[in-house]
Amino acid sequence: MGALGSGMVLGREGPTVQMGGAVGRMISDIFRVKNEDTRHSLLAAGAAGGLAAAFNAPLAGIMFVIEEMRPQFRYTLISVRAVIISAVSANIVFRLVNGQAAVITMPQYDAPELSTLGLFLLLGALFGVFGVLFNYLITLAQDLFVKFHRNDRKRYLLTGSMIGGCFGLLLLYLPELTGGGISLIPTITNGGYGAGILLLLFVGRIFTTLLCFGSGAPGGIFAPMLALGTLFGYAFGLIAKVWFPELNIEPGMFAIAGMGALFAATVRAPITGILLVIEMTNNYHLILPLIITSLGAVIFAQMLGGQPIYSQLLHRTLKNQKLQQQDLPPQNPIT
Repeated sequence: MGALGSGMVLGREGPTVQMGGAVGRMISDIFRVKNEDTRHSLLAAGAAGGLAAAFNAPLAGIMFVIEEMRPQFRYTLISVRAVIISAVSANIVFRLVNGQAAVITMPQYDAPELSTLGLFLLLGALFGVFGVLFNYLITLAQDLFVKFHRNDRKRYLLTGSMIGGCFGLLLLYLPELTGGGISLIPTITNGGYGAGILLLLFVGRIFTTLLCFGSGAPGGIFAPMLALGTLFGYAFGLIAKVWFPELNIEPGMFAIAGMGALFAATVRAPITGILLVIEMTNNYHLILPLIITSLGAVIFAQMLGGQPIYSQLLHRTLKNQKLQQQDLPPQNPIT
């Protein structure tokens, strides 16, 4: 709460998914569930409910578990039912509390002209390249902060306090570079910024995202990625509108496509990204350009040899744990 409240560039979905999974694990412990498949199903159901509640996106919550957690997920009928029930129940509670409006309020667009689909594929290719670079920068930022912290709790507290304070001040003077970015998306799509300003904000938010997420502060990466995708996508749409005046181009369409493309390129879960963006914006007519952009981003990211962000983070965590074990002093045998 402190990290999010200070204006750090983090999303609420990360802690929400983790808390949902923790609730599922807690229930399995309370009822002393011994079957491993059932325990995995409860954990997955909790994670799906957490994402569905964070973004008012039940389909994305279901697909996230099935698509992203596929190495650990047990594809049984009971598991899928548990995930669906959890996501739907969490979404019903969310709508009872917050209403049934979409999380992001933005214009509703009609399906684009077929002649513009090539531009969506080009946008996907650009995001595929950027997604690989972004994942590398995330891992690099975390490694730099680990070297600085030196596993010292005082350094963690000092770093967190300084970054939180700086972003609290930045929130007063340049709010576009702070926060998760969900509230920034409608402002962008209302057309108040030029392409040059959007690209500057894009570069600035890359830096602030790396700074906040790399520091180890608790928070998610989904919302900042959606904001980055919107910034670059809308700028791309504005430029394309100038270069191709004969096409009926709406820059907001490219902003929505950019959200799904960056998610797909970094997380490598295109179906989840497509459903998440559609449910968050309520723009169901844009499913075809979203599919083209997201799949294009994934294909180009795979061609470049990039790994999904969570696979990279898991590999990094296991590597650090192995190094820490090697640094431990050997235990003397009992004589």
